[in-house]
Amino acid sequence: MLVEKHNIKNLVFVRLNPGDDLLEGIEKAVKDNNITNAVILSGVGSVTSHSYHVVGTAALPPKNEFVQGEKPADIVNINGFVINGRIHAHIIFSDPHNSYGGHLEPGVRILTFGAVTLAEADADFEHWDHVGKIEDVLG
Repeated sequence: MLVEKHNIKNLVFVRLNPGDDLLEGIEKAVKDNNITNAVILSGVGSVTSHSYHVVGTAALPPKNEFVQGEKPADIVNINGFVINGRIHAHIIFSDPHNSYGGHLEPGVRILTFGAVTLAEADADFEHWDHVGKIEDVLG
């Protein structure tokens, strides 16, 4: 287990428009605002398509299963990290029958709007995004 305490530098609010690609929009906001490391606190909105991957096996490292489709849905939440400028976001969608999601992939198109909140941090999250025990990662 690893526990770290860091200060938040800025809250960054990103609003995406109809037709925008959600992941591309977050990546552009991060690049344009020189954000290196942040926590993705929340995200809401609606979409016309979904694209994500989930863990498909129990062995390490797990294989990923990719899911894509065209159908309207709400974004229930987005959370994750910006790690040295790279987005590691998870997303939950819902429609009238199901909630579903996983690791955000390109191809999620905004329907009405998308809103994402980032908390820029004085931290280096690189060691948080590795397979296996944190003790092995840190040495």
